[in-house]
Amino acid sequence: MQSVAQSWLVYRITGSSLLLGAVGFASQIPVFLVAPLGGIVADRWNRQRVVIATQVASMVLALILAILTLSGWVQVWHIFVLAALLGVVNAFDIPGRQSFLVDMVGKEDLMNAIALNSSMFNGARVVGPAVAGILVAKIGEGWCFFANGVSYIAVIIGLFMMRVQPRRLAAATGSPLQHILDAFQWVRRTTPIRALLLLLGLVSLVAMPYTVLMPVFADKILHGGARGLGILMGATGVGALMGALTLASRSGVRGLGRWVAYSCGAFGVSLVAFAFSRNFWVSTALLLPVGFSMMLQMSSSNTLIQAMVPDELRGRVMALYSMMFMGMAPFGALLGGALADRIGAPLTVGIGAVACIAGAFWFWLQLPKIRIAASRLIVAQEAAGGEPAIEITAQLREE
Repeated sequence: MQSVAQSWLVYRITGSSLLLGAVGFASQIPVFLVAPLGGIVADRWNRQRVVIATQVASMVLALILAILTLSGWVQVWHIFVLAALLGVVNAFDIPGRQSFLVDMVGKEDLMNAIALNSSMFNGARVVGPAVAGILVAKIGEGWCFFANGVSYIAVIIGLFMMRVQPRRLAAATGSPLQHILDAFQWVRRTTPIRALLLLLGLVSLVAMPYTVLMPVFADKILHGGARGLGILMGATGVGALMGALTLASRSGVRGLGRWVAYSCGAFGVSLVAFAFSRNFWVSTALLLPVGFSMMLQMSSSNTLIQAMVPDELRGRVMALYSMMFMGMAPFGALLGGALADRIGAPLTVGIGAVACIAGAFWFWLQLPKIRIAASRLIVAQEAAGGEPAIEITAQLREE
């Protein structure tokens, strides 16, 4: 709800595609810059407490935005500052939360946990945008921000009530910079994870800006207004929910590499069709496969990475996942907003979708060599809990 209402608020105040992209940039660039520190915190501190702290901070920011909007004091620079601060919070929240999944359920149920987590997230994306579209049209954006702020109370209570087996924390050795470099080096030398992260970064950079430009499609191209924006975003959420449930029905990681390649290609093809549709309901229908394939790629990549990474490096590697998933998005949002101002939103989205298809083809060509290395990593983690991070980092430093 907050995401849709915030986009509409910016568009209502400014009417600018460029500023829509700029707000997207401000909200996500901190993830790219700060996520490595978030990864260190997730590896060295109690992940449950980290997630509680980030949820409290998110609640405070949502309520501040609600107060500013409902009082009529809100200005565009307020939205930029609060969006940037929320990005900093997310830079710690995403690595901590993704790593915390393993602490809660164990590796044997990890894939299903990731998929069900995505199901909850996208179930909210189905309901939230539709409700936000109605609320924005009827009573304004401020109440959407207020509802988001209040909703964190239940989340925080739930986190405090959890009883999770304490995780053995490795003794901190070396500087934070060295810890970050160790993770970068491990990923660079690990072909399957490197390929997954590169594809994820490409999609976030060139294809995901379609979400930032959705108010333009809803208003100027499909003439649906705020209510139409809610329906379009809700359709994406329905498709993503179906993708998450499809992954949840699986019982192993075998074949997930092919799913990543196919879903990335399907995402690009569906997005090309959406970009050049001029009928509201046809566009809504096309967003179902867009959301389905997008979520299938993201969740499959997440599952494969978490199945391959040693637990001692998990927070830092998931920070790199965050940098590719969310950290590249601000560059895409800024580029997409600037291009849409010059050549229009449909052509901008279409170009990104074609690049996405090219990336899927490249990944498919890499699959034969990726599969062998990935199998070894997964077997190592299942059989022996993975190679201790202290030994890995020592080897990297020697090399």
